[in-house]
Amino acid sequence: MAEILIEAKGIHTYYGASHILRGIDFSVARGETIGLMGRNGMGKSTLLKSIMGLVKPRSGNVDIMGKQMMGRAPYEISQLGIAYVPEGRGIFGNLSVVENLKMAARAGTRGQRDWTYERVLETFPRLKERLGHGGQQLSGGEQQMLTIGRALMTNPDVLILDEATEGLAPLIAREIWRICQLVRDTGISSVIVDKNWKHVTRIAQRNVILVKGEVVFAGSSDQLRAQPQLLEQYLGV
Repeated sequence: MAEILIEAKGIHTYYGASHILRGIDFSVARGETIGLMGRNGMGKSTLLKSIMGLVKPRSGNVDIMGKQMMGRAPYEISQLGIAYVPEGRGIFGNLSVVENLKMAARAGTRGQRDWTYERVLETFPRLKERLGHGGQQLSGGEQQMLTIGRALMTNPDVLILDEATEGLAPLIAREIWRICQLVRDTGISSVIVDKNWKHVTRIAQRNVILVKGEVVFAGSSDQLRAQPQLLEQYLGV
């Protein structure tokens, strides 16, 4: 059995009176890539924020690396090897590309330093051309590359990407998908949220679809592609 790095059980999350997540179970094993899909407003981002401690579930459990982390601060969860690339990216616009990257540099939970500053720049040659630029001077695609690069500088065990290619030009989106494949090949676990199910299922070994805060499908990419009626019903394709 693969080591379970993230295990969320029975998660119920509310925004005020709105019941967003309804008893969700969700797990991530070491080395596993998961596609998290569903139409807008179905609870994907809320699930990720509930795991990261950015939103506090009303009930349920969240275990990270075998430790009970329900209700703990996001920085504590991050220190356990979880890197989160939020929708909206969250770069520091007043810092340069170099500063955004180097501020995040640290060894991983097992002392690993596979992702160095030099390796990130080799992986993202576009960033290498803009080292002195402030974050606010970058295009949307460059900001996404910077946010992923910054996350990798923490040498994470799990990389979470919320809306990996949202609003990006096709050429830039292709580059992001290349990075997602590279991350998978290096053995880092990842959770990818994106509307492009074809790209997601090429990379992910397992997929989870949410509808109104509940899991309606959990299975392999082959299983999902073999059920086009599910794709049409739940993803509108």
